[in-house]
Amino acid sequence: MLPTDVPLSHLSTSLLLLLLLLQLLHPASSFFPNVWSLLAAPGSVTHQDLTEEAALNVTLQLFLEQPPPVRPPLHLEDFLGRTLLADDLFAAYFGPGFPSRRFRAALGEVSRANAAQDFLPTSKNDPDLHFDAERLGQGRTRLAGALQEALVAARALDHTLARRRLGAALHALQDFYSHSNWVELGRQEPHPHLLWPRQELQSLAQVGDPTCSDCEELSCPGNLLDLTLLTSGYFGSHPSKPPGKCSHGGRFDRSSSQPPRGGINKDSTSPGFSPHHMLHLQAAKLALLASIQAFSLLRSRLGDRGFSRLLDISPASSLSFVLDTTGSMGEEISAAKIQARHIVEQRRGSPMEPAHYILVPFHDPGFGPVFTTSDPDSFWQQLNELHALGGGDEPEMCLSALEDAVLTNRVESLTQERRCRVTFFVTEDPLRVQGRARREVLSPLRFEPYEAVALASGGEVIFTKDQHIQDVAAIVGDSMADLVTLPLEPPVVVSGRPFGFSVDALLQRVTVRIHGEVSSFWIRSPAGVSQGQEEGEGPLGHTRRFGQFWIVTMNDPPQPGTWEIQVIAEGMPRVRVQAQTALDFLFYFGIPMDEGPHPGLYPLAQPVAGLQTQLLVEVTGLGFRGDPRDLRSHFSHVVLRGIPEGAERGRVPLEPMGPRERGLLAASLPPALLSTTGPFSLELIGQDGEGHGLHRVARQPCTVVPVLLELSSSPGSLAPGSKAPLSLHIASFSGPQDLDLRTSVNPRFPLTFNLSRVRLEPNESVWGHLWLEVPDSAAPDSVVMVTVTATGREGSLVPPTHAFLWLLVLAPAPQDPLAATAHSSGPILHSTSSVSTLVTRGRAAGGRIGNCWWGTVGGVLLLLGLASW
Repeated sequence: MLPTDVPLSHLSTSLLLLLLLLQLLHPASSFFPNVWSLLAAPGSVTHQDLTEEAALNVTLQLFLEQPPPVRPPLHLEDFLGRTLLADDLFAAYFGPGFPSRRFRAALGEVSRANAAQDFLPTSKNDPDLHFDAERLGQGRTRLAGALQEALVAARALDHTLARRRLGAALHALQDFYSHSNWVELGRQEPHPHLLWPRQELQSLAQVGDPTCSDCEELSCPGNLLDLTLLTSGYFGSHPSKPPGKCSHGGRFDRSSSQPPRGGINKDSTSPGFSPHHMLHLQAAKLALLASIQAFSLLRSRLGDRGFSRLLDISPASSLSFVLDTTGSMGEEISAAKIQARHIVEQRRGSPMEPAHYILVPFHDPGFGPVFTTSDPDSFWQQLNELHALGGGDEPEMCLSALEDAVLTNRVESLTQERRCRVTFFVTEDPLRVQGRARREVLSPLRFEPYEAVALASGGEVIFTKDQHIQDVAAIVGDSMADLVTLPLEPPVVVSGRPFGFSVDALLQRVTVRIHGEVSSFWIRSPAGVSQGQEEGEGPLGHTRRFGQFWIVTMNDPPQPGTWEIQVIAEGMPRVRVQAQTALDFLFYFGIPMDEGPHPGLYPLAQPVAGLQTQLLVEVTGLGFRGDPRDLRSHFSHVVLRGIPEGAERGRVPLEPMGPRERGLLAASLPPALLSTTGPFSLELIGQDGEGHGLHRVARQPCTVVPVLLELSSSPGSLAPGSKAPLSLHIASFSGPQDLDLRTSVNPRFPLTFNLSRVRLEPNESVWGHLWLEVPDSAAPDSVVMVTVTATGREGSLVPPTHAFLWLLVLAPAPQDPLAATAHSSGPILHSTSSVSTLVTRGRAAGGRIGNCWWGTVGGVLLLLGLASW
């Protein structure tokens, strides 16, 4: 809460941040990892709390300094005396009902990476990463390194990696104030030299300096001996605690039973975990201020546009065109130019103006050079200079890349790992190719890999014609923004069989898209009003047709209730219903870690067969101070539905966690529910504020993987000419597993691995070791991706499991790599880590732009968009 009796004229930037800090310290909020930790220590402030509150503070500061382009400026007094919420902040800046979902998804990545430092085997026991064992100088070096890695990754447009390194840095920074005696020394401000390491840390306790007296009680308020030297507690047995030194403390710290007993940590409000629990809130205040400084430091180094992309603050997308310039592509290039001009002009000067424009010319058998700019005029000039050239263009090469089953599955898994939604546009139906002698007729089976990738990522495969590229791509491109997809009932559409979808009072701009060899269709409202396939205005909305692609835009406001559709078509028609709403949800899976010094939820990329798993849901757009209907809306259950068959696997009740305005829900998924491997969708069901059914579906499917596969490295970056050890952990919780293991590296650095096959019994695990060689010629400030794939032996029905690891190759650091600079005074460049790629026919080639995999494939147009969970 912000106090209401402070004169605004007296507020400096630092004081503003200090006032905003006070909103965090409410009794319902640890230096414990995340919200799950509150079950062990209610009333504590978690790493998740500190991270999210700091990000909100700096985002508000950005919004105050950079007025919105088409709305009145924000005023500080509008936020005094109330708790700061992402939904309210974004509604005030961008307009009522504007979704904060992508910002909260990006922030969730940072928070989960922060919490994971207490669980990952390579970080949980490293004293340098937690400012333990009086390793304060080493801790500062590692902290500065992690921030530098976050900065480099963000500049390389790998924002997922940047958020993970930022989370690791924030964890160490926050731990300093809980694990050291900085608070006990009476300090009222963050340490001045942790983030700006211009000089050595001063007044450090030395090896021979006794720091603590013996304490037999759980609470140890007076056990520090010297109130002038900076120290921190020892934890466990590595390294061992010297005589006279302080322990971390708490029931799980073995060093605290050795004299001097007790400890000094301020992780929580519970004396059982934290001997200095009485100073927890003071430590939290300083940790929050320091976290705000860290976010502000990154903002100053990245600029407002780069910082907005890092946290997905603004609604715009980067726009990428990958164009095949071979001789047969003249008309497709012309169509793509028209579409590019349309997007550029439509979004120029608006909040949706792309942050970057990326152009990749493709010419058999290579591609490039890649052209990147933030200037739309430069982009258009470069695009206008592209013309069709001579070259290959054989369809066998065009479609070969995804025909390898393992590669297809890896791309599927990568789209889920990177939150990319992939839509393929096939610009000529392979059964109807005419007039192009050089293009042989392709079997529809050749497109099955694309169907698999699109299905796994929540995207589509759409057949269209050259003359409809511009219109269809524009419609589908817009649909990949902040729209929700409404689940169909039954989920599999069959020609001639009616199906339905639910509309609630919080939806606007409902659209129905129908694609296929359609002869007729009708849509019926809950009131019984029907509309057919005739183009133009109808009683329910406006219908447009582009070949075999139909879109019906319903009149606003749509009537709440159950709507019906029936489609008559040759084969299986494809139907997608979408709508605009702020009420949506994010989710992630985790394993409860209830034992040990830091209870919390260890995040999982995907649920593992046979493993007791928690589902954490974060509902966005609850409108705590907006539409009262939003406030009364609630979700009661989550439904797991198999894909593509649509059968319900089970439903589990959702339980609220914490204050209602945070929108946090949890569900326990028993192993029996996750016994079937393969993809499934998550659907939330409940009621809106008017008693109508509330139904939301996750934007991307999930997959139950057969084994737990964890790939990790020692914290830090790589250097050209170095050799880095990596670790692989494989565990089975369901049944015997006979697995083959394979690895890949992009770029192709040498990698050796001590395992090629493994057999696991139920509840058995094994560790493997890899060694990555970074050549002297490796590009500095670049990203390396290592993939390990576990597959069943030949003939096995066990689906592959993949583990991905992204690493940075850094150039030698400057003397003062993170010295603070002034904030950019320019306007926010509306940006995001969402990537949309338009591709006309080309050959298999690929790379990574932003956070998404991209590639060109013969006879198809690709749209890739980020769809954060």
